[in-house]
Amino acid sequence: MPDVKQSKVLIVATDGFEESELTVPLYTLRNAGATIVVAAPQSRESPESIRGWDKTDWGKNVAVDKDLEDIDPADFDALVLPGGQINPDKLRLEPKALALIRAFLTSGKVVAAICHAPWLLIEAGAVKGLNLTSFTSIKTDVVNAGGLWHDEAVVTDQGIVTSRNPGDLDAFCAKIIEEIEEGNHGGRRLAA
Repeated sequence: MPDVKQSKVLIVATDGFEESELTVPLYTLRNAGATIVVAAPQSRESPESIRGWDKTDWGKNVAVDKDLEDIDPADFDALVLPGGQINPDKLRLEPKALALIRAFLTSGKVVAAICHAPWLLIEAGAVKGLNLTSFTSIKTDVVNAGGLWHDEAVVTDQGIVTSRNPGDLDAFCAKIIEEIEEGNHGGRRLAA
């Protein structure tokens, strides 16, 4: 079993991420011993950071370690995709973000998406036949893409971890650690 202390986790986001959905996994995984890298597309507003959304207004900035364009998925054990409405909607228009997500999915590495971030799994062609959850407002999107939606704090299928909202962050983070320690989950087929 791999140890989370030996793992390297990539968090991909851009301006408009739900603040707690990035910061809580970042600090929880870092405190568990994982090495964390935050990456964002070059299209963000600031070259040094990305701006969070805190429930009803702009929140704090989070430093960006690398441009998304400079990331090699082979260097990481897991991918975390924070939600919020703005962040995943912007990221699903970024070809490099989608290619990176697909690379993590097909390699069998842990992929974790919370809130609206399952939009990215839909765009990557990964939800058909998959058990998952999301923020309630995109349930229909998940179902229309062939996903099997469940109203639960955390749902895991083939190393893909999903949660509904910031209230589920403790369960989300614990499950990410558990899935990392289980190791690679084998290649996954994506919809064409």
